[in-house]
Amino acid sequence: MERPYILHMFTPGRQMSPFDINMAADAGYQIVVPYSGVDIGAISGLTQDVIFSRGPTGVSRTGIFLGGRDAILAADMLDKSVKAMVKPFVVSVLADPSGAYTTAAAMIACVEAALQRKHGHGLQDQKVVVIGGAGPVGRIACVLAAQAGARVCLSNRDGLVEAETAAGVTGVRFGVTLKGVSGESRDTVHASLADADVILACAAAGVQVLSAEDLSQAKQLKVAADVNAVPPSGIAGVGVMDNGVPLAGTQAGGIGALAIGNVKYQTQHRLLVQMHDSPTPLVLSFPEAFATARHFLREQAAGRVA
Repeated sequence: MERPYILHMFTPGRQMSPFDINMAADAGYQIVVPYSGVDIGAISGLTQDVIFSRGPTGVSRTGIFLGGRDAILAADMLDKSVKAMVKPFVVSVLADPSGAYTTAAAMIACVEAALQRKHGHGLQDQKVVVIGGAGPVGRIACVLAAQAGARVCLSNRDGLVEAETAAGVTGVRFGVTLKGVSGESRDTVHASLADADVILACAAAGVQVLSAEDLSQAKQLKVAADVNAVPPSGIAGVGVMDNGVPLAGTQAGGIGALAIGNVKYQTQHRLLVQMHDSPTPLVLSFPEAFATARHFLREQAAGRVA
């Protein structure tokens, strides 16, 4: 009898996301097992329980998924899990805390594609302001934009000290340079937007973080992207289905949450399928998610996918 495909899903939180469980099943995993309340100290032992129980022939049908709500903790847990493995007992591992890695990857890939379509260039040397930059999606969006060559400002409504702290910690962990900027008042927000080329809204759902008046301060804005799918929109005037639609009162194009969400869904599905199908173990994090999102958008532009 062939061994079943098993995905072990670890989260530090109280429960694993039903979204991720559904995605795992739809990618072909026959047994999906969620574990809650898993701290980083337990990862090595749990990983070794996973690998040593199936033998060398079973590990290719076994995977580990790391969830939670903390983008940095998930990266640390991923490193810990990989280091706990002993050849030939090695399984594939995917980290995607609260969908932050795949959502940020989809967002940056969509922005990059929009810039290429309208302006003939990507993110290199562009000023990117990330509203809600200290959250999980915001932090990884900051990192990916910086890795793509942008000058990135992490904006935090709690003030400059908190923004600089989040920018510093995130930058050191992932090897990029980020600038913290205050988003605690309209004046500080307007100052940060004055010369922004790209605005990314990664704040809490159902909260409008930028009004039409705020956007009017961004005189050289090219793209504004928003991951908030719950009314009101995070950025005034950006519809959830927009994908480069002109944003009233600006020269920019807007990218909405469902346009980003479609790419996020395709990205996560493809990563899980890669884990399921690969004869060799994979380690998948936000760089791999970004590469996958970019590839999907290229296929979409060429008419090879819907």
